[in-house]
Amino acid sequence: MTTQQETRPPAAARPVRWAADAVAAMREGARLRLDYSARSLWSVDRMIEGIRQEEAPYAAVELVLRGFGAYTGEVIIRQTGGEWWATGGDHWVRTPDGRLWDPIEEAVRCYTGEGSLRLLCRDATGGTPRP
Repeated sequence: MTTQQETRPPAAARPVRWAADAVAAMREGARLRLDYSARSLWSVDRMIEGIRQEEAPYAAVELVLRGFGAYTGEVIIRQTGGEWWATGGDHWVRTPDGRLWDPIEEAVRCYTGEGSLRLLCRDATGGTPRP
């Protein structure tokens, strides 16, 4: 029997790890339980907003934002059956309809006050959770 991670393309290795690290950090540090649901992205957006309001320098939060973006990518993949794509060190999610999404960049946009991981997920999934 193979696990989900073993059957995934090599492009998924890093983002899957980044997402798992974000989940663990939120559980341990903020006592926030992230369950890979679209609904959990409300909490992630709020966490990023809190970081933004504290005016933390980007260099200090870059890895946290990468983890939140990867977590969002994993939510989208689990909802749509998509997969991670990578090139030149950048990672995107490709949904079954062929569209590419950049949840890691969207996390950075959230930090600047111009994005929403929850809304990105809604757009990528068509607003309909996968059964």
